[in-house]
Amino acid sequence: MVQSNVLVFGWNRAVPGREGLAGELFAHTMGFFEKQKSTGKLESFQPVFLASHGGDLNGFFLITGTHAQLDTLETSDEFVDIVMRAGQALTNVGVIHGFAGNVVPELMNRWTKSIPAR
Repeated sequence: MVQSNVLVFGWNRAVPGREGLAGELFAHTMGFFEKQKSTGKLESFQPVFLASHGGDLNGFFLITGTHAQLDTLETSDEFVDIVMRAGQALTNVGVIHGFAGNVVPELMNRWTKSIPAR
């Protein structure tokens, strides 16, 4: 079974008037992920801000770990609270499961096998 090993925790922009709250939440979230990484509860995380492009995804955290690590992280009280607070301070908040690293060749192999023969 192929299991996700990446979470993308993304957003568009701060809700007007809540920019300060969004900034405080970003700092809190960075500290939370640092603690998770330093205690071995996730492999890595990286904040990413996107250049202006007219889309509705303008930033995200790329979080990597085993499926079990990410499942534990995603269901932890503090992460749930962070996501809820983000929904109050930011627009288009979402958490998306993904696949990276050694999982990608396995997915591509499965995808290639699913292509109908001509």
